[in-house]
Amino acid sequence: MQANPFQFTAKSIFPSRINIPTVHRQHRSPSLPPLLKPPCAISASTPNDAESSTPITMSTLEVVDDSVAAFRDYQFLFVSQRSETNDPVTLQVVEGAVPPEFPSGTYYLTGPGLFRDDHGSTVHPLDGHGYLRAFTFHGVSGKEVNVMFMAKYVKTEAQLEEHDPVTGAWRFTHRGAFSVLKGGQKVGNTKVIKNVANTCVLSWGGRLMCLWEGGGEPYEIEKETLETVGKVKLMEGCDPVVESGSDGRGFWDVAARLLKPILYGVFTKPAKRLLAHYKLDTHKDRLLMMSCNTEDILLPHNTFTFYEFDSNFKEVGKKEFIIPDHLFIHDWAFTTSYYILFANRVKLNVSGAMTSVCGITPTMTALSVNPTKDTSPIYLLPRFPNDVNYSRDWRVPIEAPSRFWLQHVGNAYDYLDENGNSEIQIHASVCSYEWFTLQKLFGYDWQSGKLDPSIMNLGRNQSKKLPHLVQVSISLDANGICQRCDVEPMNEWSKSSDFLVINPAFSGHKNNFVYAPTTSGSRSELPNFPFDMVVKLNLSTKSVHTWSAGSRRFVGEPTFVAKGSEEDEGYILVVEYAVAVQMCYLVILDSKKIGAADALVARLEVPKDLNFPFGFHGCWANNE
Repeated sequence: MQANPFQFTAKSIFPSRINIPTVHRQHRSPSLPPLLKPPCAISASTPNDAESSTPITMSTLEVVDDSVAAFRDYQFLFVSQRSETNDPVTLQVVEGAVPPEFPSGTYYLTGPGLFRDDHGSTVHPLDGHGYLRAFTFHGVSGKEVNVMFMAKYVKTEAQLEEHDPVTGAWRFTHRGAFSVLKGGQKVGNTKVIKNVANTCVLSWGGRLMCLWEGGGEPYEIEKETLETVGKVKLMEGCDPVVESGSDGRGFWDVAARLLKPILYGVFTKPAKRLLAHYKLDTHKDRLLMMSCNTEDILLPHNTFTFYEFDSNFKEVGKKEFIIPDHLFIHDWAFTTSYYILFANRVKLNVSGAMTSVCGITPTMTALSVNPTKDTSPIYLLPRFPNDVNYSRDWRVPIEAPSRFWLQHVGNAYDYLDENGNSEIQIHASVCSYEWFTLQKLFGYDWQSGKLDPSIMNLGRNQSKKLPHLVQVSISLDANGICQRCDVEPMNEWSKSSDFLVINPAFSGHKNNFVYAPTTSGSRSELPNFPFDMVVKLNLSTKSVHTWSAGSRRFVGEPTFVAKGSEEDEGYILVVEYAVAVQMCYLVILDSKKIGAADALVARLEVPKDLNFPFGFHGCWANNE
């Protein structure tokens, strides 16, 4: 029996609701739905002369800026949603209008849906079962565009085991990478890590797939119904071309051979872990993916394999690189010439490894960040070695002058200058090793099973440690020798930002515009995260423009939808989590007008019974 699509179970990872102090409610317009009012403009400061900003709008409830309200607001982002939709639900436009020329297609957004089972166990957001959301835009006779909403769990092997579809009950049996079990078996439980397919969603070659941060085979989804088709085996085929950074006869190769029977046999892990982040080379019409060997997570010896697929999912390229270092790769970049890896360095925590094997601590306590280098190694791995006209040794990384941990990449590209030198530009979000921790991402405390927003929010004098946008510039001479490597704040924008995106048509090639969620910094208790603005950065003019969701309204990753030939001609889709009224909205922005008062095109309301938790990554798929 499937759950009623309009039944909402608000089981948060936290105790019962905290009573927020009484606040003043302003009169709402009778022409608008309850708890929504016309915006009231207030002024907003700008970090530099080049920036312009949309006036910040106040929500129905005035700001209650104290630690209790901040704590409660943060929890709203991670409230479990157990219901699924049986049929598409038409979203109501509560502000503006969807223009009739809006492209027909679907915005897919994935992320966790469940954080607590019915037996006392809670999980980290990264361990939450994948919950796929779909916003489909249907044009009607060129006059009206309807937006239909659907949401369903990805029926992974772990989800089918942990959920009873008849009773609707959940019981976690897998420990997860970042969590421990409270109500299940600990010692002797070999179900250590579960593929929850909750990190990225891919639309390519007419197929839809959900991928997971911890690595593993993606799950294919039926595009119209969101029903799970099953696992997809993408990493089978011809042997790769191997580029080794070591002689292959070292101690760590022996250690890897000893680990394989344990990981593959006892813990039934796949030989390779497919990373969730993929890249699209639209100029070559290729899908680029990357994997690493499963045993490498415990060894200072990494084998990275890059795959290239055409639009029919035929494998057209496969290269393997062996790097003698202990790295933790979440995201990566590509250009016409290179695959680019930022060396997020980790080390084995022996005591944590022992306790995690016993089920006492999460699996990730076996690792800790390794800040022993003052620089940040960047590996430029040749994508097409025969096309590179110099014999640069890729095993020697570029050393960026400062130490940072890469979060996400927006874009990268390379070109030759007038002197024949190779110039490489990378747009990314980075944070400090001092702040980043594998055990407390999103502020999750595995011992208490609760979220602490203070982990994601630091004092103003420490905010530079948090994720922020940078531009990395590398210059190589004609012989491939590095002449320069600079890391600078992107357009001097120093506020906390992450999840940067571009117009995907420019991926791997020169782009002028970057979009990202960012913070206004206006709330003293939540100054850095969650994000409450969308920022547009013009890399040519160095200008910065922002749109603000308003007080006690947060935003996730934006997605660009193109509608013309110009790079910034299109729309930005972003989900707004309005904690002030405990609602979710889909917001449409005019990408050219961000920074202007009329940047907002439309705001659509998700039915309250179908509110969903904070999403991770999304994609846009045009109707074929």
